[in-house]
Amino acid sequence: MSNPVFNHSPVFGEPRRGRGAVQHAPYPGTTGGGSTTGALEDLYSAPSATPRDTGRLTYDDVIMKTAGLFGVLVVVAALTWTLAPGLFVVGLIAGFVLGLINYFKLRKGKPSPALITAYAVSQGVFLGGLSAIFEALYPGIVVQAVLATFITFAVCLTLFKSGKVRVTPKFRRIMLVGMISYLAFALVNVGLMLFTDIGGFGLRSEVTVLGIPLGVLVGAVAVLLASMALITDFDMIKKGVDTGAPARIAWSAAFGLMVTLVWLYVEFLRILAILRGNN
Repeated sequence: MSNPVFNHSPVFGEPRRGRGAVQHAPYPGTTGGGSTTGALEDLYSAPSATPRDTGRLTYDDVIMKTAGLFGVLVVVAALTWTLAPGLFVVGLIAGFVLGLINYFKLRKGKPSPALITAYAVSQGVFLGGLSAIFEALYPGIVVQAVLATFITFAVCLTLFKSGKVRVTPKFRRIMLVGMISYLAFALVNVGLMLFTDIGGFGLRSEVTVLGIPLGVLVGAVAVLLASMALITDFDMIKKGVDTGAPARIAWSAAFGLMVTLVWLYVEFLRILAILRGNN
């Protein structure tokens, strides 16, 4: 049995022969004898369909969506820094809620551009206020954290493109165990900060290991995990482009990159604050 798409194509479909066969009228651009010369010439002279023409995911889609979301984040962060840094708590809570909503929608394969953009706005409020507070305490720390984030992003992208780091099942297992362990530590630490008189960054700043603040060691692990998450993001984007995923997946990719880069920036901000606070 031949491909049904070809059977319904004016170019590839062949009229049935024999008694009782339906005689097809000539196709546009053909002769009355059934020649498909005109149709073939039109087909061959037409430009090749691009992924954009066919509604498939492209790297340009991911880059544009990601750049647009970060543009929104930066503008909102600048406004929050200038006008109302104290709103960072509102941004934190809203970002957490919107992050969960977007996560479950992405699992169903239904990314919402509006909700993802709202998430970018909430993260802008959170990072703008948080950065303003940290900058007031430790001048120059924001520039250092931003540079560290961009350098880490560039290194991860270079390693992935070179093929020196590959996302294997073992890679994913290590990352999963690490993230669960980190989340458990973070929850315990937040609980101690809320319900005890422990100050600063909780266990991160109050406990030392061989003279090194625990927060620096935990932060280094978190940066490593975020870097692994970045490489996983790159791998998923590549597979999406290679397999012809729908164009709407660009929103999912942009959301994933934003979540990872925000996490990375916050970790660098905290590590630098702990180091400078101990000097």
